[in-house]
Amino acid sequence: MSWKKFGKDLETHVMTGISYMIPLVIAGAVLMAISRVGASFYGISTIWDTKWANDANVVVQFLHTDDGWGGLALGMMFPIVSAYIAYSISDKLGIAPGLIGGLLVANMGAGFLGALASGLIAGYTAKFLVDKIHLPEAAKSVLPVFIVPVVASFVTLVLIQYVIGVPFASLNTGLSAWLKSLTGTNRILLAAIVGGMVGFDLGGPVNKAAVTTAMALLTSGVYDPNTAAQVAIIIPPLGLGLATLISRKRFSSELREAGQASLVMGLIGVSEGAIPFAVESPLKVIPANVVGSAIGSAIAVGLGAVNRAPISGFYGWFAVENWWWYLLGIIVGTGVVTGLTLAFRKPISDDAPQEEPAAADDDGTYFSEDQWEN
Repeated sequence: MSWKKFGKDLETHVMTGISYMIPLVIAGAVLMAISRVGASFYGISTIWDTKWANDANVVVQFLHTDDGWGGLALGMMFPIVSAYIAYSISDKLGIAPGLIGGLLVANMGAGFLGALASGLIAGYTAKFLVDKIHLPEAAKSVLPVFIVPVVASFVTLVLIQYVIGVPFASLNTGLSAWLKSLTGTNRILLAAIVGGMVGFDLGGPVNKAAVTTAMALLTSGVYDPNTAAQVAIIIPPLGLGLATLISRKRFSSELREAGQASLVMGLIGVSEGAIPFAVESPLKVIPANVVGSAIGSAIAVGLGAVNRAPISGFYGWFAVENWWWYLLGIIVGTGVVTGLTLAFRKPISDDAPQEEPAAADDDGTYFSEDQWEN
């Protein structure tokens, strides 16, 4: 197997784990957002505190319980990403050792990198055992129900506990401390970088790397990357959708239709709403998205907005601390994308010949082959 193919397979396995993790994280975050928005009506900003568990108001008690449900879901993040990386490598036989390894990672504080390592170790160990152990027909059932889950779990746990876990935990702690120490220009620059990455490929590997890393840092109490990422997710679809409303003559009928969907998708936090525009004109759309997302994220973080949950849709905006600065970042970033888009495009007529759509690369990033070289 070539290194290029191995790298591609590795990326596929990691992205599989992340794709299974994201719905779980969103579900947990929305539960927490409901709880905290509800608590704000009672003037409570610490609904997670155990003192509210026995409050005289049954609604407050429920909101506290609901926040706990959300935290329970978020606590499964590392076991799930580990389990489904292993599943991608060795099918269902990797799930048990991946889950167990992910739980150890969470308990050791080894962070997102530890969860990735756990999933890879569990998956490749399970695959090795299946490929190399050949039992008689009468004993074949022992392999998937006993040998693979036990041996793969043991190998994964030993390597995490004694080899990988402690260094990764130290790295995670050090990174968290460094990010928390950033102030002023450095903090704004970090937000701009995260925002630009999120706006770059609209759900592709660069976007997912920034978003998932930001979400993972939430467990360490580092909120600026997540705030930047959640602002940036919605800016491209909102900006491009707004551009189609302001100057319809600059877009084909298909893109005008896509613009309406893009606005809705932006409001609910789905950056992929901007993909039709990136497919049609990548060299015009991608720079506008990156600049607008970077500026919007920098404004929100720089002015003190704090988003403690991985929620980008409108239903979570008012759960953000200093939400007015958060909305300002969204508005300014959206305006930048809209303005640059209209500046880059010339009026067209529906019967004018259109550009050939750029092909989607294997990793989901949209570039035209004659414009970008691999």
